[in-house]
Amino acid sequence: MKIDAGLSGQFAIGGDLAVNRLGFGAMRVTGPDIWGEPEDREEAIRVLKRLPEVGIDLIDTADSYGPHVSEQLIAEALYPYDGIRVATKGGLVRFPGNPTPWPQVGNPEYLRQCVYMSLRRLKVEQIDLWQLHRIDPKVPQAEQFDAIRGFIDEGLIRHAGLSQVSVEVIEEARKHFPVATVQNRYNLADRADEDVLDYCEANGIGFIPWFPLAAGDLARPGGAVDALARAKGATAGQIALAWLLKRSPVILPIPGTSKVVHLEENVAAAAIELSDEELAELNAAAPRG
Repeated sequence: MKIDAGLSGQFAIGGDLAVNRLGFGAMRVTGPDIWGEPEDREEAIRVLKRLPEVGIDLIDTADSYGPHVSEQLIAEALYPYDGIRVATKGGLVRFPGNPTPWPQVGNPEYLRQCVYMSLRRLKVEQIDLWQLHRIDPKVPQAEQFDAIRGFIDEGLIRHAGLSQVSVEVIEEARKHFPVATVQNRYNLADRADEDVLDYCEANGIGFIPWFPLAAGDLARPGGAVDALARAKGATAGQIALAWLLKRSPVILPIPGTSKVVHLEENVAAAAIELSDEELAELNAAAPRG
């Protein structure tokens, strides 16, 4: 069965990298706590192989997922990709025996190593989209941004983005390199970064919301999401994704899962049409920060 994700539309990352707006976040194909190999490796591979069959052509990952496991599984399942665009991130590190902290390391030499190692694991000569996972407060921002400019100039990466940043930081980064995407936490239950989304929309920057399925109290029985889901024969998660796709043409949701059945459920959300009135109802009910 082929699922058509066409209703999600397309967005051109950096103005020239067209992808279907509903993507896939590959964090959950790793083990518990985003550490080590997945508990069901065969199912993780099946999920990744299913992506092009259901119309997904954008995968978001990071070198810290596993660490390294997510990138390795993506290459194993999908290389040479055939139209699939893989976006990855660098700048966070993990420690054996204590995987919970994710410290930032923004030293330019380390970031360069991140890029080279991701190139090797993904088996590509150029990364379509490389994002700074977090800005390291211990290193001057300009040094981190100049390093990214260098990766673009050298052809190591095609486009670059940032994660969990403010409008002010985006504007500063744009003095050094073209910011193609911003990846911030954003969903129906957490709209604190509305100003960042509005800025991205005004400037043609892709906005990749992480934790996209959350709906908070709105999904409780009688809540706005629950009521709409019942009316449309959908799940709360599907309504949350449909809302994101309707909210702005620059939003690129990346719901992730380690199960094929959940992948297909998420992709089906692209076919759920919300009216302007339904969008306004959800907007009115959703907290803004």
